[in-house]
Amino acid sequence: MTASQRSHLLPYLALGAGVLGLGFAAIFVRWAGAPGPVASFYRLAITVTLLALPFFRRVKAKGGVPTTGLQLAVLGGLFFAGDLAFWATGVVLSGATSPTLLLNTAPIWVGLGALVLFHERLNATFWIGLVVAMSGALIVLGAGSLRSFSLGLGAFFGILGGIFHAGYFLTTQRGREILDSLTYFWLAALSSTLGLLAVSLAFRQPLTGYSLFTYLNFLALALVPQILGHFSINYSLGYLPASIVAPTLLGQPVVTALLAGLLLGEKLSAWEILGGILVLAGVYAVHRSRNRE
Repeated sequence: MTASQRSHLLPYLALGAGVLGLGFAAIFVRWAGAPGPVASFYRLAITVTLLALPFFRRVKAKGGVPTTGLQLAVLGGLFFAGDLAFWATGVVLSGATSPTLLLNTAPIWVGLGALVLFHERLNATFWIGLVVAMSGALIVLGAGSLRSFSLGLGAFFGILGGIFHAGYFLTTQRGREILDSLTYFWLAALSSTLGLLAVSLAFRQPLTGYSLFTYLNFLALALVPQILGHFSINYSLGYLPASIVAPTLLGQPVVTALLAGLLLGEKLSAWEILGGILVLAGVYAVHRSRNRE
């Protein structure tokens, strides 16, 4: 293989590694066995600690952080805290697959938010995708609710996580116009960490006293989905168009479903599989409509 071929292959390998890393997130949350906000707190607290030195070096080189950029990063971090808290709680309640699948409805809420906040136009493909994805989401919610209350509630928390994730995307869209990637990412992660700490304390969820296995899963959450996953995807975006990267990320819930079946023994009903296919198809249509715009 020539050097040129390797340089073209690396972004695709990075994209695959990113999707795989994100797919493991729900597995580590299930293995940790801790409340969702607590697991998410450690996920980000460890990340903030590991990236603190590169962040401060970057800020020193830039001569400080603009006030508007700081405000947007803090707001984005609070949205991300809500995203992780709802999603991880959903995973604890109903398993790895359904909350992760419904978290990926975020592009729909991003589109609707862009329509309301930024007055962006949405074409017919977007609205068709919205109807298809929401139909699938309702099927997943209904199938989970029929099996048990906690399964239905966990899937619903996945949708709430997707809405907060959309808020993070919309805020980040503005924040990244002012701050570089590392600065925004670290400040938002710090804001998320403090937000998740406040949630854990408010609901009196224990932050200590867990087994070594649980703490190792907290560490894995920071290293694999948060740092490796997001870094690999950011790397691939430097070489591949968003029209390739965004639809590929829809493989995350598929990877999670496969891993959950192999590692956790979780099985989906036929209705949940059908609903999942409709959600992914609808979100893919939304991606296509947004990329075309």
